[in-house]
Amino acid sequence: MPARIAVITDSSSCLPDLVASRWAIGVVQIQLNLGGHFDDENRFDRGDVIEALRAGQVLTTSPPDPGAFFWTYQEAAASGATAIVSIHISGRMSDTVRAAREAAQQVRIPVHVLDSRTTGMSLGFAAISAARAAAAGGDAGRVIEAAERRCATSTEFIYVDTLEYLRRGGRIGAAQAMLGTAFSIKPLLTVKDGEVAPLARVPGTRRALAKMVDLAVKKSGGFRADIAVTRFGASDHELEIGRQIERRVPAMAESMVVEASTVIGAHLGPGALGITVSPVN
Repeated sequence: MPARIAVITDSSSCLPDLVASRWAIGVVQIQLNLGGHFDDENRFDRGDVIEALRAGQVLTTSPPDPGAFFWTYQEAAASGATAIVSIHISGRMSDTVRAAREAAQQVRIPVHVLDSRTTGMSLGFAAISAARAAAAGGDAGRVIEAAERRCATSTEFIYVDTLEYLRRGGRIGAAQAMLGTAFSIKPLLTVKDGEVAPLARVPGTRRALAKMVDLAVKKSGGFRADIAVTRFGASDHELEIGRQIERRVPAMAESMVVEASTVIGAHLGPGALGITVSPVN
């Protein structure tokens, strides 16, 4: 009987439900605590979370309980999977990988837990690549290789109105050095070595977004790439950014505009925007 490899990720991957369903990717929800209400992040209304952040309410996040991973793995095994590749948000940002590894020890089929050392659609595209490899009949080694290659070559470009939300959540990493940025100077960030890191300081929102697009276009330079524009709350910018990228990246394989997971948005703050450039290998 040929191997069937199931692919699991977590909600920080920002995968739209239709995409996850199309590729049969299991998504385990990271937890959110807002005003004493503790639940899976997808059970919260995004608008309510944005308003709570703007009002200065305390909002915290937690990794999934190992039990959530266990039952997701069990369901995959019951559906005929002979092995699982479970790929997750950087261990320097969350203990999600640790919870997945704890659950993996209790499952009767092999579970390969990967620390992506990234998040957002860099993780999402890695999960898609893994699922494609699995659908093509690849064994666990080929599925893992597909995921790891995407993680290693994908890049996150992130715009935030302020670093305050990252500071509150303790996820600021090397970008700590930018905390003194003046109000009119907008920070651009990336993910490096598994944590949020500074990229540039640009005066004004429009210049910052233009700079982010330039960086994404340069990064995609000449090779085929999947590109995602990620937003936390609708703005006037994400569709125009998407149009600019489509116009300036002729070798683009696939493009999409997606909503940031509520947990990521809680750390980046309202108005955050991101561009993921992920080469197609």
